[in-house]
Amino acid sequence: MGIDRAGLAEFLRMRRDVLQPEDVGLPRGQRRRTDGLRREEVAALSHMSADYYARLERGSGPLPSEQMIASIAQGLHLSADERDHLFRLAGHRPPARGVESDHVSPGMLRILDRLEDTPAEVVTELGETLRQTALGVALTGDTAQLTGPQRSIGFRWFTDPGSRELYDPRDHAFLARLWVSGLREVMARNGPESRAAELCRLLRDESEEFRMLWERQEIGLRPQETKRFIHPELGALDLSCQSLIDPGSSQALLVYTAAPGSESHEKLKLLSVLGPRYAH
Repeated sequence: MGIDRAGLAEFLRMRRDVLQPEDVGLPRGQRRRTDGLRREEVAALSHMSADYYARLERGSGPLPSEQMIASIAQGLHLSADERDHLFRLAGHRPPARGVESDHVSPGMLRILDRLEDTPAEVVTELGETLRQTALGVALTGDTAQLTGPQRSIGFRWFTDPGSRELYDPRDHAFLARLWVSGLREVMARNGPESRAAELCRLLRDESEEFRMLWERQEIGLRPQETKRFIHPELGALDLSCQSLIDPGSSQALLVYTAAPGSESHEKLKLLSVLGPRYAH
């Protein structure tokens, strides 16, 4: 399967022209003369250089990798069918769909884009962060950029002691049990060849604590109503976590809020100051 440079360039230009700034959470501004997004805006949304993206639209430049194409598909808020078409134009086989897909639906992205003043993130059922708001980065760190097994918060929990510092020590024992219970459920649904099963194999090899908890056969544990964070700059934060599940992918949009008038609510306001610093 070879790359269709002309077809790829035309498709990218067309999708950029029909996508409006407000569709992706960007201000329109008074100096915008035409509809659609600018090339540099799509490049920023896709986490790549403006020059690299411009060359793709001109039908030149190097062969884009699967990772690059996946990033562009998310930056352009493509549907699953549009993403698959983009992959084929670039000469790649489209990734698998379903519960183990990392592609965030346009509808979920539209909601996330409108939460710019709120800590929020889209995660897989294995706790892999796919997208974050700037305040989400300020709260939990830039976890969307992690790769490999480290993408999963559960894997980090059992292999990197520093990952637990964000959470109140009083909750550590329960959170460990909660993640093991959740992994058991996901593995049972997705089967022995799933990513969940691979994570389980890795953790059984690397963590004695995980092995002990896995042998308990616990199932059905659910998160507590309040998440207690220990932020490195703001200190203790007691936050409610609302979740919106995408039934087509089992991804969840997590939104963190605090009771109005509470100390945690006042601290959340400070994240708007920390957000830009943590996002770069």
